[in-house]
Amino acid sequence: MRHQKAGKRLGRTTSHRKAMMRNMATSLLDHERIETTETKAKELRRYAEKMITLGKRGDLHARRQALSFIRKREVVAKVFDVYAERFKDRNGGYTRVMKLGNRIGDGARMAIIELIPDDQPKKKKKDKKDKSKKKVEATKVKKDVRGDKEKEKEKNIKKETKEKKVADKKASEKVDKTDKKKVDKPKKEKVKKGSTEKEDK
Repeated sequence: MRHQKAGKRLGRTTSHRKAMMRNMATSLLDHERIETTETKAKELRRYAEKMITLGKRGDLHARRQALSFIRKREVVAKVFDVYAERFKDRNGGYTRVMKLGNRIGDGARMAIIELIPDDQPKKKKKDKKDKSKKKVEATKVKKDVRGDKEKEKEKNIKKETKEKKVADKKASEKVDKTDKKKVDKPKKEKVKKGSTEKEDK
């Protein structure tokens, strides 16, 4: 029985498991996001968050402890400079695991483990008074918008009626002009060529 034995063995020897966790932790802290199996992601979360807490401590002993686990010096510097500043107001929970589904080859459950980004704003408590004020302002804005729309409709209707009247006037003027031209022009008698030649003979 495995009483009081934390952690997963992952089907590997102790040295293999420690080396794998060190490599995965360095790549996670370097790239801030990796894809692996769900069990490995949950096991990796423990080690990655310990490294970030060491970075928040910030003293020389914590830096040496991080260097003994993380493979790259650049990543250690990033933990102590960037992540310590990002998570200074957060007490734990620096990573999150998102499940993806089963892998095609062996059906293993896959997941993405990533560091929580800095862009998440803190939720503020909303007062009831602010909600009521916002509702009143929203109703006022809606009324103003409706009034403006009705005014625009009336203007458009007036414009259309004016344009129709002008078009009717122009059409009537054109008809009058054509009638006058027909009355003024005398009708020319058409003379056939054959009839004129017979008369001459």
